Amino acid sequence: MFKFLRFYIKSMRLYYSFITGMAGWIGVSYYQHIYFKGSGVALTIGCKEALVLFALFMSWGLNQIINDYLGLPEDRINAPHRPMVTGDLNSKWALILSFAIMIFISILCFMYLEKLSLIPLVAGVFLNVLYEKAKAHGIWGNIVFGITISMTSVFGFLAIGPLTSEIFSPYLSSILSIWFMVILINAVMTYYTYFKDYDGDKDSGVKTLVVLWGIERASFIGIFLSFLPALAFFLLLYFKLIDSSISSTTTDPRFIFLALLTLFLQVWNGFLYYHNPVGPKAYHSLEINFKSCSAAFVTLIAFVDPMLAMYLYISAYVFIEFLFKFHSDHKG
Repeated sequence: MFKFLRFYIKSMRLYYSFITGMAGWIGVSYYQHIYFKGSGVALTIGCKEALVLFALFMSWGLNQIINDYLGLPEDRINAPHRPMVTGDLNSKWALILSFAIMIFISILCFMYLEKLSLIPLVAGVFLNVLYEKAKAHGIWGNIVFGITISMTSVFGFLAIGPLTSEIFSPYLSSILSIWFMVILINAVMTYYTYFKDYDGDKDSGVKTLVVLWGIERASFIGIFLSFLPALAFFLLLYFKLIDSSISSTTTDPRFIFLALLTLFLQVWNGFLYYHNPVGPKAYHSLEINFKSCSAAFVTLIAFVDPMLAMYLYISAYVFIEFLFKFHSDHKG
């Protein structure tokens, strides 16, 4: 049992959990910000928020078990040391445990959270399965993955309180724009993850953008993609699709500081994959890739709550690095 749990937890790759955790916390922070402004009632961090966070941080790991099972053919080439590939983790019991935990979380959400939150919860699992098919078809893999992770933001937004049109309808454009940013940030992040899997994907007929474009061209395009989230956010502000009614923190020094740090991480990430697109160094560049992705999410939180964002930024940066050290084998 101990051996099973050890390899199960290893397969969850918990450094990823900060991606779903921070993406989901965007939904929580925007809901609280808007509800507070609209009703004059502040929502505190209590049992509901704790349950939401638990579900968010567990969601990646649970779905990762499903991904590993569905991606076994490619993983036998790309990551032959993964527990499910080597047989150290029994795939049948791993799937049973994942689905059991998902059902348990769903029951808790149904009992204690807003019922609407079950929709993105179920949609996220469905999209995660769909992603394994979509990633074989170029940009569709990036789009489906982006939407999949964005379900955590929708879940965070819907889970902790009621929706009232009088309060939320004035902010619809801003909410949809932030949702688009979450999709875009994830779509770009997953683009870089394809570099480490290039050989296996190519041999398995999985036509990711990196396979379609080839390593040299894809690594060059990756530099330009590193600027894309910052450019998109600027355009949304410029055309007032995210308007000042939701936040006036664009001049807050904490927001500016985090935005500049995030831009640096994203550009540095693009440079790393341009310089070392394949091999062990490409795998270890994942650490910066995940840090820059979570940093981008936290910067979106800083748009409405700069102080919370400062704490989350530091926490995510430290713990992603800490947890990634337990996965130093680039074939695992």
